Amino acid sequence: MECRHETRIRVRYAETDQMGIVYHANYLVWFEVGRAEFMRARGLPYPELSAQGLELPVIEASCRYRAPARYDDQLTVATALDLLRSTRLRFRYEVYRGQKLLATGTTEHAFVNRQGRPVNLAKKKPELWRQLERLLGTPAGEGKP
Repeated sequence: MECRHETRIRVRYAETDQMGIVYHANYLVWFEVGRAEFMRARGLPYPELSAQGLELPVIEASCRYRAPARYDDQLTVATALDLLRSTRLRFRYEVYRGQKLLATGTTEHAFVNRQGRPVNLAKKKPELWRQLERLLGTPAGEGKP
């Protein structure tokens, strides 16, 4: 992962299933935590984006599970901006326990206004667009699939 942020998480008992393994949907919650911390660490916290009238709803999510996480495991969620287009962006995630890769995934988000209508970020908010381009590290639209 290029420009990435690492967030530490400890698995809570409530996040496990009857078999003592982390319930699959919790990985999406951890992706959200990683994404919010990624944006906050780069000076773009979600509350600030919302105050500017911009929302980023999830329009697609995926997760591939490679090994189980269990109660009290200390995990690292590595988050990176993967793709940037004028009306959407995508984040990529890797979840580790130590050096062991447990899961990978992505979430794709649309840029919308408070009424839920699409926003062309490059045209409507060019300063924010440039900030996101810098985070991607490549010209917009050239992120990895």
